[in-house]
Amino acid sequence: MQPSKQLDANQLNEAAEKGGRSHWSIAWRRFRRHRLAMIGLVMMAVFATLAITAPIVAPYGMDEQDLFKIAEGPSSENWLGTDELGRDVLSRLIYGGRVSLMVGLGAALITTLVGVVIGTTAGFFGGWVDSALMRFIDLVLAFPAIFILLILFSIVSASVWNVILFLGLFSWMWLARVVRGELLSLKEREFVEAAHAIGASNIRIVAQHLLPNVVAAIIVSATLAMAFNMIAEATLSFLGFGVPPSVPTWGNMLTGASGFYLRAPLLAVMPGVVLVMAILAINFIGDGLRDAFDPQAE
Repeated sequence: MQPSKQLDANQLNEAAEKGGRSHWSIAWRRFRRHRLAMIGLVMMAVFATLAITAPIVAPYGMDEQDLFKIAEGPSSENWLGTDELGRDVLSRLIYGGRVSLMVGLGAALITTLVGVVIGTTAGFFGGWVDSALMRFIDLVLAFPAIFILLILFSIVSASVWNVILFLGLFSWMWLARVVRGELLSLKEREFVEAAHAIGASNIRIVAQHLLPNVVAAIIVSATLAMAFNMIAEATLSFLGFGVPPSVPTWGNMLTGASGFYLRAPLLAVMPGVVLVMAILAINFIGDGLRDAFDPQAE
């Protein structure tokens, strides 16, 4: 039998430590060489900082109104103009980033946790466990998510946390399939057979030998899930099924601008531009992390 050229994460760590550098320092060095990833990281750092410090950096309050300035253009007092209720657009963008980023990140964390657990269980154990979980995934995918959302929000009131839970619990299936496919391949390799031979437990094999080799795929899927969830939140808010209109989000700002496209185009343009920039930044970071943690990368 020819020895596998695939290095597991432990072997990569040992080689890195012998060279005087940890696996994390090597990954950081690779990440820094990815220019688009660094640009995305800076952009997300700016968005996150503005969202966290919104009460300090925003020129006006979240719901502060001036009824004498309805849907006006940019001015020295309102740099991006005012919306349909006389609120400062720049301040609403800053406050809206809080909820939009929280929805994207929170739902992505739920997606990653559920997807990794189910995908790992199916891929590692195989057999009837794999068949049962894959049929369950097919069953979940068969239900149209939008109709389930309508039924859910007719029973409970729409809120930020409900949207996060809904998006997280109905978008983990793709990640589970990715993790399952990777583990079905990895568990047949020699380093897994060696771990079984020395009496390593299943949990240790999964945690120390298998999942570290799938971290690149998990990271990419998680970043894509965050970007998808931000778009989904904006879509649901635009359709009136998402975050309540009283809560500022980039999606709600697009909804409020629907009747002012010609009179005040910045009301729709600015939330759309900010949303696109945030999604591009997340995807750039995901690409950089994938290359940084790839065991086969130089």
